[in-house]
This record gives sequence, structure tokens and C-alpha cells, in this order.
Amino acid sequence: MCNTIYNLNQTVADFTKERAHMNETFRIVRSERHEFLKHISAIHFLLEQNNPDDAKQYLDELVSQYEETNLSIKGERGTIAGVLHHMYQLAKKENIDAVYDIDVPISTLPINDKDLVTLIGNLLSNSIEACMEWRKKHHQNPFLSLQFYKRSGLYVLLCKNSSLPIPNDILDDLFRSYGNTTKEGDHQGLGTMLIDEMVKKHNGHLDFTYKNEEFTVKIKIPAIQ
Repeated sequence: MCNTIYNLNQTVADFTKERAHMNETFRIVRSERHEFLKHISAIHFLLEQNNPDDAKQYLDELVSQYEETNLSIKGERGTIAGVLHHMYQLAKKENIDAVYDIDVPISTLPINDKDLVTLIGNLLSNSIEACMEWRKKHHQNPFLSLQFYKRSGLYVLLCKNSSLPIPNDILDDLFRSYGNTTKEGDHQGLGTMLIDEMVKKHNGHLDFTYKNEEFTVKIKIPAIQ
């Protein structure tokens, strides 16, 4: 009974968090659309005043801002767009050089939204935390990249990030059992276990490698379940 109540409370908490992420994403989109004509007017004024260099700089900054939002939401369902955008903004806030290279929407995966948010959310949050620890030691901006594409009946999700050295005993059992984590301090390694559970649940395959302070996770999911 206690486990059932705990699981229900956790589900409610997860849905509340996902809704907050989704609402924030679409708040940003509405705000950008609301301000669009004002930006056009500003550029038009600069051009009228014969300030093409200032107009170009203004436009470059505007396009960069719009591209950040578009990277996360293009073609995605609301919940997936929300978690992608939230994680991208979090990475930027932590001075992580984050790149999304999404060939087809991640929402096209034959996985329900709840499982997909669990998979993507844990994958990106683990990467961001590893990047933050790497930055503390090296005092440089770490990197994070997320690629997604479809090849020969398989969806491929590839996540790479900066990472401090991982002991071999942890690396050997990573993603295979509860309690293994690449992070320092009091971390339980639950995220890696949840990622592995989601991949197995949907008949996928997970590989990971670590080399030269770069950690890579490659996930393949069949297009037809």
C-alpha cells in the first residue's frame, strides 16, 4: 500500500514538472511572437537611419534567440518540446556548449510520452550534471550534444558530453544496476537505471563508451514495436 501511494505521488510530481516545463516553453513562444513586430520595427528604423551594421547585429542576435527555441520545439509534441527546451536552457545557464542535431522529431519514436520524457529527461540531466563537474575541475566550458536520426528501420539517439574520468568498476556496471553513477558525492545512480529500463521496455539497445574525457551513449530503438 505504501509503495502504491509513493508511486502515485511520484507520478503526480512528474506530471506537474512536465506541465511546468511545457507551459514555460509555450510562454516563451507566445512572448517571441508578441514581440516580433516590435523587433521588425526596430530593424526598419536602423536601416532608415543608414545603420546597416547595427541592423545586422540586431538581426543576428534575434535569429540566434529564435533558433534556440526552434531547436527544441520543431515538430515535437508539447511534453517532449517542454523537456528539450528546459534542458537546453539549463545547459546554457551552466555555460555548457549544448547542441541539438535532430534530423526527425524525437516525438516520432514509438514510445508513449511518459516513458519518452523519462528517457530524454534522465539522459540530458545526467549529461548536464557530468558537464558541471567537469567544468569545476577544468574551469572551461564543457560540451553536450544530442543527435537523433532514423536509419534502416531504427531510430538512433546519440548523446555525448564532457566527463571526468570514470573508474573501471563503475563503468563496467553502468546502466546495469541501481547505485552505479559517474557523478561524485551522494548520488544514487537512479537515472542510469531508468534509462536502461526504458530502452529495454521498448526493445531497444544501449551502448556507451568513455574516451579522452568524453562520454557517449548510443541508443537504438526499432521503428516498429
